[in-house]
Amino acid sequence: MKYFFSTLISLFAITAIYAQKPSQLLDELPVYSPGSSQIDWLLNNTTYKAGVFASADRKELVLSNGLVERVLRIDPDVACVSYKNLTAGLEMLRAINPEAVVTIDMIEYPIGSLKGQKERGYLKKEWVDNYSSFDREFQLNDIRISGITSYLDWKPARWCSNPSLPTGKTVSFFYNAVKNPRLKDMTIIVNYEIYDGIPLMNKWVEIVNEGDQSFVINRVVSESLALVEEESAVVGTPEEMLKPHYLHVETNYAFNNAMNYRVSDQTTHWKRDYNYTSQVNYNYDTPCVLEIYPKTDSNERLNVGNRFRSPHSFQLLFDGYDRERNGLAVRKMYRTVAPWVTENPIFMHLVSRTDEQVFTAIDQCAETGYEALILSFGSHIKIEDTSDENVKRMKTFAGYAHGKGIQIGCYSLFSSRSIGPETDVIDPLTGKPGGAFFGNAPCLASEWGLEYIQKLKYMYTQTGFDIFENDGPYPGDVCASTSHPGHEGLHDSQWKQMELQKEFYRWCNQQGIYVNAPDWYFLDGTNKIGLGYREVNFSLPRDRQKVLNRQNIYDGTWWKTPSMGWGFVPLTAYQGGGADAVLEPLSEHLKDYEQLMVQYYGAGVQACYRGPRLYDTEETKKVVQDVISWYKRYRDILNSDIIHLRRADGRDWDGIMHVNPDLKEKAFIMVYNPLNEPIEKEISIPLYYTSLTDSATVKEKAEKGTKQKLDRDYSITLKISIPADGYNWYVVE
Repeated sequence: MKYFFSTLISLFAITAIYAQKPSQLLDELPVYSPGSSQIDWLLNNTTYKAGVFASADRKELVLSNGLVERVLRIDPDVACVSYKNLTAGLEMLRAINPEAVVTIDMIEYPIGSLKGQKERGYLKKEWVDNYSSFDREFQLNDIRISGITSYLDWKPARWCSNPSLPTGKTVSFFYNAVKNPRLKDMTIIVNYEIYDGIPLMNKWVEIVNEGDQSFVINRVVSESLALVEEESAVVGTPEEMLKPHYLHVETNYAFNNAMNYRVSDQTTHWKRDYNYTSQVNYNYDTPCVLEIYPKTDSNERLNVGNRFRSPHSFQLLFDGYDRERNGLAVRKMYRTVAPWVTENPIFMHLVSRTDEQVFTAIDQCAETGYEALILSFGSHIKIEDTSDENVKRMKTFAGYAHGKGIQIGCYSLFSSRSIGPETDVIDPLTGKPGGAFFGNAPCLASEWGLEYIQKLKYMYTQTGFDIFENDGPYPGDVCASTSHPGHEGLHDSQWKQMELQKEFYRWCNQQGIYVNAPDWYFLDGTNKIGLGYREVNFSLPRDRQKVLNRQNIYDGTWWKTPSMGWGFVPLTAYQGGGADAVLEPLSEHLKDYEQLMVQYYGAGVQACYRGPRLYDTEETKKVVQDVISWYKRYRDILNSDIIHLRRADGRDWDGIMHVNPDLKEKAFIMVYNPLNEPIEKEISIPLYYTSLTDSATVKEKAEKGTKQKLDRDYSITLKISIPADGYNWYVVE
């Protein structure tokens, strides 16, 4: 099983283009010659290829793809001396910092950097020649260059909009402790990746112990950048001042149950630079140093023969302040580095009481065009039961579903429950069970937690289930127990639980198992997270749910692709609510049922249609079939990125538009009317991201279209007509 970007490849067996001493490498690399393409990479990125070069004077190694450029001085030590946002024409770096900082057994070891810079407000190229190296413990020993090894050994197992793994270049710098006998068998590897077609780099640190004793890796700062500040304030704290917008960072160490990366992030730290004495802020409080490391130190014991890996920091460069454009860039990042997020099966959430209901639901999925069935929370099955009888039963479900062309899976609750005092997370404040994110929760690194993972792997391997929905664990649940076999104590409990959980999700991904998870594990193999909603809202009347759901869709797709979030449709009662909140009997609420489906499918978002059945009459069945057929007809464009037109407010029309310059359907417009009377008006439709430049043909509900000339801002004026409490849609070609 592969791990994360070449991580199971032996330290001395990396497939490389180059693997030699630094001075020899620079002599053989092609000389860097910056290009000057004016093509918008969000419309056409095919010309932006990643490469590794030498500077003209052979002193520096350059990573560039025409969108981002990072320059590393090699001698007398490794130091980043330039980091350019080529799309914005911006030099982001103002001073030299270490390339990494590793704390081992409570001793801090900076990696790389140069000394001699007196002015830290900016950096001139000619100054660097006069800088010298620090007396570092770890010295550069080797540089290796390769392509990007598969992020995960992922192969599409269902419909997806991007089946391709990323391409680009990887540069790995190997450091060894030449003066310290105790550390002589330890290698620190600082890795940089640059991708084809996107202003994106990835950096992480690995530590390999090939000696005869263990070490504790307390903290690894994998990135330390002295960046140009976003604003100058004579007084003010870092919390009050703007952080640089032009460098967006996401790592695979994010959790919080927020269904939002920024709130879930655990690794981004904006620091002061007290050596930057020419800054405007009188107290040197400007947040102008970016460091990447987990808030809670890893404190992992690195045993002989093992390897430690820091979180990966994906550094995406923005070229402006436009929220939509920056959101498109983030969505492109996920489509590129984690293409499994573009898998988007059409699934039902079944609440079953009997086996017969499972078989009936499978039949209904097959008859209506659904592709998958998830046995929801509250169902009558228990995936943790590994008895022969239960395995046989689950295997029968899977065999029947697969025979109908339907994938099948189930929900499993981990958190929000107590197993026992020997198993639950121990609150460090009380020394007793409790204090978890949801009150009580088992510790994933307890004996029970370790068995839980193995039971899930066994059940999915034996039964052939295809989908897994996991409620927890939540790694913010630190554990003060010293008797759990998977962690030593409080100091390493969060890191160890996180590693166990991520390893399981990577295993699922590589087995072709689709994973719905309520936290931000996309960069470790999960496929979908909640769109972002308040569960009790699904007990509100249906007319309110329709508007609120459209708000959820609008708000939840700025930084996520449509396929990355799930919504919710309560076919039966959920979180309370009366008859006006649910859709059952379905045949009595067909108009609402249809519109709720259209709202989600029209956004490319899969919702959890939670109940005992998809239809109750032939008329209901036809409505479901028609909506699914419509969705599949336009599936490619409906899974494309969203341009946000107008947020639902219950006072006027609202809508979204999908765009894709690579399709025949360049745009797909969905508009809604929350009012009790029809709406007819003219609205402006921005078509820049369709790549259309002169004219566009607009078709209302795919009927005969009208050709319109684009205005100079790439927009058209569209006359929309929406029935009372209804919707309409338009295709742009």
